[in-house]
Amino acid sequence: MKHSEEKEMIRDMARRVAEEQVRPLIASMEESDRFPEELVEIYGDLGLLQMWVPEEYGGPGGDLTSVCLAKEEIGKVSLAASTLCANNSIGLILPLLEFGSEAQKRRYLTESAKGRIVTSVAITEPESGSDVASLRTMARRDGDSYVINGQKSWITFAKQSAYMLVFARTAEGKGYEGISTFIVDCKTPGLKIGKAEHKMGRHGAPSYQVSFEDMRVDADCLLGPEGSGFKSCMRILDLNRPTVGASSLGLAQGAMDQAMRYASDRKQFGKPIAAFQAIQFKIADMAMKIGSARALLYDVAAELDSGDMSRLTLLSSMAKCYCTDVAMEVAIEAVQVHGSYGYSTEYPVERFMRDAKLNQILEGTNEIHRLIIARELFGRR
Repeated sequence: MKHSEEKEMIRDMARRVAEEQVRPLIASMEESDRFPEELVEIYGDLGLLQMWVPEEYGGPGGDLTSVCLAKEEIGKVSLAASTLCANNSIGLILPLLEFGSEAQKRRYLTESAKGRIVTSVAITEPESGSDVASLRTMARRDGDSYVINGQKSWITFAKQSAYMLVFARTAEGKGYEGISTFIVDCKTPGLKIGKAEHKMGRHGAPSYQVSFEDMRVDADCLLGPEGSGFKSCMRILDLNRPTVGASSLGLAQGAMDQAMRYASDRKQFGKPIAAFQAIQFKIADMAMKIGSARALLYDVAAELDSGDMSRLTLLSSMAKCYCTDVAMEVAIEAVQVHGSYGYSTEYPVERFMRDAKLNQILEGTNEIHRLIIARELFGRR
């Protein structure tokens, strides 16, 4: 797919970073789920951490297409490292651009533009996943402050974050309308980072349990009016979900590239296995699925970047759901092409398969996205 010269430069830059800076770190990330802190400065210096910060606040002034191109290229090498790319988008930049006051934008976006901070998003709770309306974390108004108590789980980069976007209930008995959003400095007393989750994959992007114990934050940490938290949550997720698809698309391409390389080198019955029709069909199916996913993703990105948000929810769910499903399907087949070696940590396809699974779950399971897509389609009739 053709992009502007400027965007192709972003793609090339991300590709070089992936090969020269990310690939050497993968072994240590896999062994211990180590957060690659050295990438923060590297990404920050190149504008990859803070891509969506507008130029007026000192940022690169990137758009959705730019973010997707960068995350796709890095995803070819490491899904965890791709997750860190443009990390500030969902935890700080997009929420502020959509719902923040000018004072909040000046305060936080100018800091984010420097490219030295990591952020996190605290939505999920032990008893609240897809059902956001059932979250129990409470924020009680007390004069010029809010006092927050509750628990969150599966919070990626919580321990490494400077700021955390926290969703909490400010009113009981109001369901969705009782939820509000806060930008919280992670040094605030009462914010406690618990144990890291031991995950199947995406090592290097650690997730943690988080608790708030009488955590007091200033009232100006409130993002938007009270009760607008669910609306802002859905809007932010819609804007960011195509980038999850981009990371998965990169993973799918990386898995296919590995499968083709292995099939060309591996000989059985006196010839490379790439000469056998069974393998050729697998590669052909991979290529068609990846091509379809890429066309969908960048068509969605182009429409949203044009300013037409009339189909935002529908398109973001389609891009996220389809690209992440394709990544899982391609990764599984890449393992199959490798045979027994595909099950060995000696080859990266087993890591791709483990990593691919998570993106079918986070930011709304793909079952939820199919419901959203159907409801949007029928609602438009």
